[in-house]
Amino acid sequence: MKVTTKVTLNQSWLTETKKIMRQAVELTAEAVLTDIRTSGVVPKDTGELERSGFVDLSEIRNAIAGIVFDTPYARRLYWHPEYNFRKDKNRNARGKWMEPYHTPGQKKEWVVETFGKFVRMLMKQKGLIK
Repeated sequence: MKVTTKVTLNQSWLTETKKIMRQAVELTAEAVLTDIRTSGVVPKDTGELERSGFVDLSEIRNAIAGIVFDTPYARRLYWHPEYNFRKDKNRNARGKWMEPYHTPGQKKEWVVETFGKFVRMLMKQKGLIK
């Protein structure tokens, strides 16, 4: 028995899908940053550390987005969860506040689900799926 197949790739569909994936990564990173802020996990005194957070899109062409907190003391506070963070302004303040988003658990599952929702939404908007 001999079976012959021919596969034709729709390059414009693939190109559009790659764009959608990058957009979904960006939207997901923005959603994570918003969730970090609303969860009250960033140590807060004056609020400068929390306000310094932004989504870094310098690697978005590779579908990579980062979340950066850019103050001189951000690294020190992040990597020292043993500090006694004040809880009067952010009730859940702690070090390693981004850890739950990339280690197994509820927040990581939420990130994956959020990405999937953005992909479906964007693909529907472009008419690639119904």
